[in-house]
Amino acid sequence: MSDNIEVKVKRMGAAYAPLPAYATQASAGMDLAANIPEPIELRAGERALIPTGIAIELPGPNMMALVFARSGLATKHGVNLANGVGVIDADYIGEIGCALQNSSDKPYIIQPGDRIAQLVFVPIQRAVLKIVDELAPTERGTGGFGSTGQ
Repeated sequence: MSDNIEVKVKRMGAAYAPLPAYATQASAGMDLAANIPEPIELRAGERALIPTGIAIELPGPNMMALVFARSGLATKHGVNLANGVGVIDADYIGEIGCALQNSSDKPYIIQPGDRIAQLVFVPIQRAVLKIVDELAPTERGTGGFGSTGQ
């Protein structure tokens, strides 16, 4: 049995970047690249929506895709996703864009084809909420932020 899923991908406009790909056999996410015809300067504190040049069709309503920042881009250059994590629902078939934010104090140049984010496919289950009077007790209980000592 294969753990692979089939995801249909459509090029959107001119191709200035490669299709998403896994960097290694054990990579959890596929690298998304900047599909731009020329470099874009992202000034300190600035945000910009960077196109990837692709749209995807997920295999069904129980699958989603998540767009995560690339750790090297964030730690080395202060460039991350403005929305933290991007959520791609199964019924969205438009172009994937990455809202990049430069949180550093220096400009950063995004080159055509630069790897700018990661795309991870995740199965989902829909919840049915049930109103109750009590919740089962746990070791942590109702302790909030920082209550575990970490």
